[in-house]
Amino acid sequence: AIREALELVTWASSQDSESEEGDWTVPIVLFPQGAAALSPAADGITFMMLMNSTSPRFLIEEQVVGAPIIREAGVTPLPMGYLICAPGGRAGQVGQAKLIEPDDEERVRSYAMTAESYGFSMFYLEAGSGASHPVGQNLIRAAREACKLTLVVGGGIRDGPTARLASEAGADWIITGNLAEEFDDADELQRVLSDFITQMSS
Repeated sequence: AIREALELVTWASSQDSESEEGDWTVPIVLFPQGAAALSPAADGITFMMLMNSTSPRFLIEEQVVGAPIIREAGVTPLPMGYLICAPGGRAGQVGQAKLIEPDDEERVRSYAMTAESYGFSMFYLEAGSGASHPVGQNLIRAAREACKLTLVVGGGIRDGPTARLASEAGADWIITGNLAEEFDDADELQRVLSDFITQMSS
């Protein structure tokens, strides 16, 4: 999957006009801010509830608007409980989230159990894009102990050792969006990602 993703990055950096979207082998999964960001060209979409939002918009209203669009487009929804942890960043502000504090394991357990009871397939703990520090191992362990869902962790993960700590605590998937966005050169990105994966797996 990493090799295929890097092939896509190579195309993006070269903008080869001979390359066709049909030749890509990487599944495209959207992580939308709301119903206005949907696309029928995607293979899947994280159909999520921002569980600790104080706004009905992110709890249910955007989902009600988006569901018919997703159904008509034939895009696969990936039901996901989404929980924003401190510091939260812009995501916490926009989502009007009541942030999970670093020592609030019990609250994480309760949300994880709730996500599983709702029938979600994934549970995402995020510290916010570009966060100063990642979600703590204690919170990841709390979620892992409380549910059997695919556990996703992101925000503030900038290197392999940090990703390894998240993985050791129970994360199934690691989100490193900002890391990939820092490089315009595909070869340099490939080197950095290779080092990242090696350090994470060591």
